[in-house]
Amino acid sequence: MKGRQVSVLASSTFAFTICFAVWMMFAVLGIPIKTKLGLNETQFGLLAATPVLTGSLVRVPLGIWTDKFGGRIVLFVLMLSTVLPIWLIGAATEYWHFLVLGLFVGLAGGSFSVGTPYVARWFQPERRGLAMGIFGAGNSGSALTKFVAPAIIAAFGWEFLPKVYAIAMLATALIFWFFSYTDKSHVVASNVSFVEQMKMLKDPRVWRYCQYYSVVFGGYVALALWMTKYYVSEYGFDMKLAALLAACFSLPGGVLRALGGWISDKYGAYKVTWYVMWVCWVAFFLLSYPQTSMVVKTVNGDMTMNIGINAWFFTFLLFVVGVATAIGKASVFKFISDDFSHNIGAVSGVVGLAGGLGGFILPIMFGALVDLTGIRSSAFMLLYGTVCVSLVWMHFSFKPERGTPEVSDVPVPLAKAA
Repeated sequence: MKGRQVSVLASSTFAFTICFAVWMMFAVLGIPIKTKLGLNETQFGLLAATPVLTGSLVRVPLGIWTDKFGGRIVLFVLMLSTVLPIWLIGAATEYWHFLVLGLFVGLAGGSFSVGTPYVARWFQPERRGLAMGIFGAGNSGSALTKFVAPAIIAAFGWEFLPKVYAIAMLATALIFWFFSYTDKSHVVASNVSFVEQMKMLKDPRVWRYCQYYSVVFGGYVALALWMTKYYVSEYGFDMKLAALLAACFSLPGGVLRALGGWISDKYGAYKVTWYVMWVCWVAFFLLSYPQTSMVVKTVNGDMTMNIGINAWFFTFLLFVVGVATAIGKASVFKFISDDFSHNIGAVSGVVGLAGGLGGFILPIMFGALVDLTGIRSSAFMLLYGTVCVSLVWMHFSFKPERGTPEVSDVPVPLAKAA
């Protein structure tokens, strides 16, 4: 059984990494397309976020199908269904072509709500946090795109990148099929209806976890899509250097999810998520400050001051946010595996949908804010506001639980103690 556990975890993580790389392809591919089509910031945000929309919307049915049919067959078919749309992107010429194909390519993003319950059911409860964290490290596919895509585009042109990704997706689907396994005891009884599975929406904990995940995952996806172009526009870097620096956020944001799973197993999901939110709050506050020039009246006359964050401190803060979101993504799913082990597929689908919708809406809002205000750091102002809301909601959601004494804190009467 241990050998099968390792094989399932390794093949699923590899498959998710490639799926995530494909899901984030417009973070780099969108830059030459933006230039070719003369898109504004809002149009670029919509182009980059379009795959995230379908990748989010399909998470609920995919999670339910995983509970019902098993993760192996669902993930295999899902990957095969994206191969042709990925290939066709290289032949697209109009803006609407890219949007329509992006919707089909976005199906790859639904792989998370398949792989999470599939992997979790192969491990004991005390090790699920780590296992799901290792699987979730497939988020590093975002960084993989930033390493690989600029080099391919520079050498062969942007039209060649979709062909490479289509072949990679087909090969990955075959590798996953031959190195994964099926356990019939992991599927939900076939007489469990869709309505019965969705009754968990009445549980307020589900909505609470949706809100947390829309910040730690939705914010991660949005920034992974936006940061390459941000470096190009804000600091004037070429696409290769911009993508490399953006990977300083994407890579830890994916790889360290395994660490987040281990920390969540050890210290508990609530405590870990709480500290993650505070780290993001501080970082986004600093990142929100725009490049500023001001004239100060002094006793010796006017003094000009330039205030702003240089590219290297900016990258350091992004790295910190990447680490925090990696840990936070794992801690939220530790909540789910602890509280909903009987229907983890359906719940992870709903929570993943909330996170994915955050990743879809935020890039569009980033672009709209830049078009409206002309301030590029307005993206971080928006994220700062979302984290403020999260901290307030989390504080009041867990306030009754914090007020409940632990069993070890309850005084024992002397007579009973004797």
